[in-house]
Amino acid sequence: MSAVAKDAAPAAITLIEAITQALAYEMRNDASVVVLGEDVGVNGGVFRATAGLQAEFGDQRVIDTPLDETTIAGLTVGMAAQGMKPVAEAQFDGFMYPMVDHIICHAARFRYRTRGRLTCPMVLRVPWGGGIRAPEHHSEANESIFTNVPGLRVVLPSSPARAYGLLLAAIREPDPVIFMEPKRIYRQYKELVPDDGEALPLDVCFVLRDGTDVTLVTWGAQVKETLEAAEALAKDGISAEVIDVATLKPLDFATIAESVAKTGRCVIVHEAPKTAGFGAEIAARLAEESMYDLLAPVERVTGYDTHIPLFRLEMKYLPSVEKIVAAARRTLAAG
Repeated sequence: MSAVAKDAAPAAITLIEAITQALAYEMRNDASVVVLGEDVGVNGGVFRATAGLQAEFGDQRVIDTPLDETTIAGLTVGMAAQGMKPVAEAQFDGFMYPMVDHIICHAARFRYRTRGRLTCPMVLRVPWGGGIRAPEHHSEANESIFTNVPGLRVVLPSSPARAYGLLLAAIREPDPVIFMEPKRIYRQYKELVPDDGEALPLDVCFVLRDGTDVTLVTWGAQVKETLEAAEALAKDGISAEVIDVATLKPLDFATIAESVAKTGRCVIVHEAPKTAGFGAEIAARLAEESMYDLLAPVERVTGYDTHIPLFRLEMKYLPSVEKIVAAARRTLAAG
């Protein structure tokens, strides 16, 4: 099924098809939405996220840019400043760094700099994370760099339905959004995603599984392994609550704190390096605000403090079901 076909009946689609479906819906209903990036038009993007969009909307709204991330970011900020709603694509997570000047020095500061007179309604879509046997610039989990920047939202969907609803919300948001898409699960499974234009709320966590013994907090591709770990724990009578953070910045800490108040234990799972990863922020908040609810130290299951290794060791680097289960068991044994 073409994700951009009009009047199509609801069907089970992959995460990448949900991205295409959301872009097409918003472009049909808002003429100010434009898409730009390297190969997004004729070729439909390196992962085919924009396949068919240029044929439907033309090359003035689906724009193939030069191979120049700095220029892409500058064009995106300029378009947003002039009342458009640009959705730019960085082909890979490691290609974001030339964009940082425009994103941090300008996009993130428009509202502050003008005391609210101007905003920057732009989205930067980024295929994110490891697990596809690609070199290190194509496999980075660099979300914590952007969560440290005031004025940015950082969103990381974990399923086709959440990708569709959260991307719609991101495009409609008046401030800049870094929208990181876990490429490892782009085509891993399908969900029924009605093309109804219903956005999901930004800035909230999603509780995917209720539990009473331990809270498992994660985002992106690691949601799959975390849910599988919860299933494995359940076979031994351990009830794990699973939280998909989804919007890392601003963080919905209240949902996490409420869960930890119930379970008394917390395991945070992410594939980024451990040191200064976003899990450290959540752990610090728990230490500051939920210390007396904790029955055991917070555990983190993360990548290592190195660049992601190539090919043979890649899956050893990433969090696994076994590592998550072992961390949960340690929290239960500690108190």
